[in-house]
Amino acid sequence: MTENPKEGLEDRLERLGSELSEKRREDPKYAADEARAAENRKGYQVAVKLSSEFVAAIIVGALLGYLLDHFAGTGPWGMIILLLLGFCAGVLNVLRSAGMVAAPHPADQLGKGIKNKSDDA
Repeated sequence: MTENPKEGLEDRLERLGSELSEKRREDPKYAADEARAAENRKGYQVAVKLSSEFVAAIIVGALLGYLLDHFAGTGPWGMIILLLLGFCAGVLNVLRSAGMVAAPHPADQLGKGIKNKSDDA
């Protein structure tokens, strides 16, 4: 028992890892399985991103509506209106992320549109 048991485990783990990588390189089915798994992971990533953006927009709208109602005393109307606006913002964010709606042009975000002919005069 002069040998350290932890070193023996590490050596066996390294040997097993190298043997597995050799077997995987030889197996053509493994490459196809890895490609399919990578595609599935990408799909799950997009699904989580889209759902979190949607839910976050609704929660922010509801929270702002609740705060407006609480401090301004507007009854349920602030919550109802801002919850609906949050829902609409969530749908718009999901559509933009999915590529179904174009994002606004950077010049439009800054308030600088196309110059009119009357601006030149």
